[in-house]
Amino acid sequence: MWKIVVGFIIFAAIVLYVLNKAGGNVDMSGEKHGGDALHAPEPAAPASAPAK
Repeated sequence: MWKIVVGFIIFAAIVLYVLNKAGGNVDMSGEKHGGDALHAPEPAAPASAPAK
């Protein structure tokens, strides 16, 4: 039983270390849909000129 507790403490310490190294920029709020999404779609490429 004590091995489970020690393993959890070690795992929690590793997770906290990684989160601190990320600088607090980790978004853990789940999937985003609609206007609050981080990545906007890229604008459409302009149509190429017809060949002469």
